[in-house]
Amino acid sequence: MSDQIKFIVDNLNKEPFRKNYNLITFDSLEPMQLLQVLNDILAEIDPKQVVDIREEMPEQTAKRMLSLLGILKYKPPGNATDMSTFRQGLVIGSKPVIYPVLHWLLQRTTELKKRAYLARFLIKLEVPSEFLQDETVADTNKQYEELMEAFKTLHKECEQLKTSGFSTAEIRRVETVQNHQQMLKIARQLRVEKEREEFLAQQKQEQKNQLFHAVQRLQRVQNQLKSMRHAAADAKPESLMKRLEEEIKFNSYMVTEKFPKELENKKKELHFLQKVASEPAMGHSDLLELESKINEINTQINQLIEKKMMRNEPIESKLSLYRQQASIISRKKEAKAEELQEAKEKLTSLEKEVSLKTNQTREFGGTEVLKGDEFKRYVSKLRSKSTVFKKKHQIIAEFKAEFGLLQRTEELLKQRHDNIQHQLQTTEEKKGISGYSYTQEELERVSALKSEVDEMKGRTLDDMSEMVKKLNSLVSEKKSALAPVLKELRQLRQKCQELTQECDEKKSQYDSCAAGLESNRSKLEQEVRGLREECLQEESRYHYTNCMIKNLEVQLRRATDEMKVYVSSDQQEKRKAIREQYTKNIAEQENLGKTLREKQKAIRESHGPNMKQAKMWRDFEQLMECKKQCFLKQQSQTSIGQVIQEGGEDRLIL
Repeated sequence: MSDQIKFIVDNLNKEPFRKNYNLITFDSLEPMQLLQVLNDILAEIDPKQVVDIREEMPEQTAKRMLSLLGILKYKPPGNATDMSTFRQGLVIGSKPVIYPVLHWLLQRTTELKKRAYLARFLIKLEVPSEFLQDETVADTNKQYEELMEAFKTLHKECEQLKTSGFSTAEIRRVETVQNHQQMLKIARQLRVEKEREEFLAQQKQEQKNQLFHAVQRLQRVQNQLKSMRHAAADAKPESLMKRLEEEIKFNSYMVTEKFPKELENKKKELHFLQKVASEPAMGHSDLLELESKINEINTQINQLIEKKMMRNEPIESKLSLYRQQASIISRKKEAKAEELQEAKEKLTSLEKEVSLKTNQTREFGGTEVLKGDEFKRYVSKLRSKSTVFKKKHQIIAEFKAEFGLLQRTEELLKQRHDNIQHQLQTTEEKKGISGYSYTQEELERVSALKSEVDEMKGRTLDDMSEMVKKLNSLVSEKKSALAPVLKELRQLRQKCQELTQECDEKKSQYDSCAAGLESNRSKLEQEVRGLREECLQEESRYHYTNCMIKNLEVQLRRATDEMKVYVSSDQQEKRKAIREQYTKNIAEQENLGKTLREKQKAIRESHGPNMKQAKMWRDFEQLMECKKQCFLKQQSQTSIGQVIQEGGEDRLIL
């Protein structure tokens, strides 16, 4: 590590850094200063990295440095867990993370400069596949790839020329050739003309692109102009005001009710997820405990609901009914608002698709699409035909259903008639009058035919003529009665068509106006969101800078006070200095350590004899206790002998 730091300090003191560090001053750098040193080295490799990190958020600094180190192919030591440690250390300016990066960068500065220069042109910008469906984007991406390949070829040629080894002596050989001045002049003119040709070709391509974009802009503007003229053709101030009021109500509902609720729900969900993420991992026993708690709470809720239902307060029931209706209405309102929002988005996407298809039709030389009144007339004709077709189709379906039903009824009746006939024949055979029913049916049929013939003969021509007159008079009366109704019906049909056409026109005007206002609102929301983010960044930067200033002021004040006390000639003041206090504390601790070491030495020397003496005292105490027990036992028993003490000895005489 010391060799690494020495290498870093030596290279930082050289050109182009000239930091004038030594090992002590470099090792005492704060994390912010160390990150600034790393950023200076990265700026030397890539000039785009020239940034004062005090004016940049720490997350942005770390992201920028990580992306450049990834381009330079720096591989931190360790596995995936060490990678997360590396990112965290880069954010906080950790020395064990920064020092290896500085050493690696300073070892290969020239090579990394070349790599960073090539990365600006050779790192491919990935375009999503859905954007490549647009022809303009696809052509631009193709040109971008072709330019990248051309850059690779030119760079290889440049490197080959640098390493080809052409010397000035070989170039001077041209001077010996005849008319070399004229040849050089012609070659110079040829090079100038080629450069001019390339410039003109590039300029021609740029003008073609500009013309194509101008044509597209002209088409868009013409379409917008047509739609605006069409919208303003039959526009009235009252209808516009009414439409604007409805849109303002809808937007105010979205801003004041729907969006705040969604934002609050998202905040609650985020808070809950953060809480879950911050908690430790749960085991099976914890899950079982949570399930038991949930079951207990559910039982308590059910009990409370039962108690509430048993009370059955009429006022509360009415309020609950109103609350339920209000919640249903609010849910319906939210659902309709979401449907309206989806319909608006779908309308905008369909308009874009229509414009795209129109442009494709024009490019392929197709016929003009019907617009305006012609398209409406065509649609109304199609609608009328489709309604007639649907009615006829419905009538046919009803006839088919009725025919099937009648056919099935006929089959059932025939089957029933056959069964009855069979039963009747069996009954007649049993009674001995077989054929009676058939004879009866024939007689009835003949009598019916005879009565019909007689009735027809009884009708006279006068009756028939009188009936015809009555019918003709009745028809004329019905026609005269229905004539004003039919006239009024024709007028109403015409008026209905006019109102339908006007409704479609107003709807198209409303849609165009709504799309314009929606785009303006989205732009304003984006601007407000950007300004809020910028305000939050500036506020956090202000607080961070303010805290750093306060910390530096406190450190500066302490350093100034310490310097004043240390330089002061008053010994009493000098003793108050932190250095003097630390020196005094160090001396006291050294004396205390010396005393404790001497005590430890003395205890270590006297440990053996002291342990021996303690053992002897324990043995003596045990012996005396034994004597005490013997004496007490002797006192409690009857005397069986005499104890005589002579010469310090006890003798028992029986």
